[in-house]
Amino acid sequence: MFNKSFYNFLFLLLFTHKSKHISIFIISTILVFILASVNFISNSISKDILNSIDSQPDFIVQKMKAGQVVDINSDLVDKIESILGVNKVTTRVYGKYYFKALKQSFTIVGVDFFEEQNNKNLSVLIKNLDMKKFLQKEYMIIGNGVKKLFDKYKYDNSYFFTTPLGESIEVEIYDNLDAKTSLLSNDMIIMPKELAKIILGIGEFKATDIALNVPNELEKQNIKVQLILLDDNLRVLSKNDMKSHFLNLFNYKGGLFLILYIVVILTFLLILYQRYSMINSSDKKEIAILKAVGWSIKDILKLKVLENFLVAFFSFSFGIILAFIYVFLVKAPFLINIFLGYSNLDIAYELTPYVSLGSVVTLFIFYVVPFLCVILVPVWKIATVDVIKSIK
Repeated sequence: MFNKSFYNFLFLLLFTHKSKHISIFIISTILVFILASVNFISNSISKDILNSIDSQPDFIVQKMKAGQVVDINSDLVDKIESILGVNKVTTRVYGKYYFKALKQSFTIVGVDFFEEQNNKNLSVLIKNLDMKKFLQKEYMIIGNGVKKLFDKYKYDNSYFFTTPLGESIEVEIYDNLDAKTSLLSNDMIIMPKELAKIILGIGEFKATDIALNVPNELEKQNIKVQLILLDDNLRVLSKNDMKSHFLNLFNYKGGLFLILYIVVILTFLLILYQRYSMINSSDKKEIAILKAVGWSIKDILKLKVLENFLVAFFSFSFGIILAFIYVFLVKAPFLINIFLGYSNLDIAYELTPYVSLGSVVTLFIFYVVPFLCVILVPVWKIATVDVIKSIK
């Protein structure tokens, strides 16, 4: 019965019941907007982090003592290199430095520019570096968050670091990192590895950890076992371990929002069901008249389902568009801090536009289907009542 008269009557109903539909439209749009925003933020950050982890070394070897990570001996590199199937073994130097005057903690990363770089992320961060000029004296490259704090306290050209031995070392600022890399580098200070060791108090023949690659995928598990057997105090982290850690973190935060959303949507559906269960006399007469002029129960249900489907569809679409604008154009104020954490430095992170079609479709199904079901049941009950009884 999908003819011109059917559609004319459909749009007439939408106009007649506009006051009822507008309130439902607004509430539905807000619900979709909130969940879609959380979904977009989580997917975008997860994608960026997973891409970053993909360019990390295959394994990280750390030394543990009393449950804490401690500095590892650099001579362990030779033992690791002797394992067949291992390449690009590199010591890494990094750590937190607490600025007492500023009451902030930064991450100092030491880099040996003459070593083969197996961390593509770091290579991207320093790709425009003038190596000759940088190595002429003790320079450092600072992240966007560090630069903002230095500018605030007028550290325009250099900063004096205090070593664990109480010595003061002045390091000049060479440049700052691009704001687009803030997810990785917001609180980062990059400097030569030997200088970083002195400032962090790491011994000459020690490092924070050791990174290595295993080109053959089939050998990774066997090599991981061999690495663990080198020393009982070693902890070996694989790339997959790091991915699981971050995915669990974002799934946990996204899951909290999902639970809250489910509670809210169930409450909304319950109110919606009660609203349609208490259909007023004019709505009952409307359905009765349709039956009297020859409409079947099936046709009436089609009309009501399509009427409310249009409301659900447009509210869903509008909510998705608002979420996209809020997250990727307005930069998701407030919500993004829940995922990135309220760190000691403000982070100006630009979310990469990424929308998972599967997530949108799933959200659409779990929103629209229950929406239509809670409306269909009371309408069906009224449509099956005797025409004379409904008109009376």
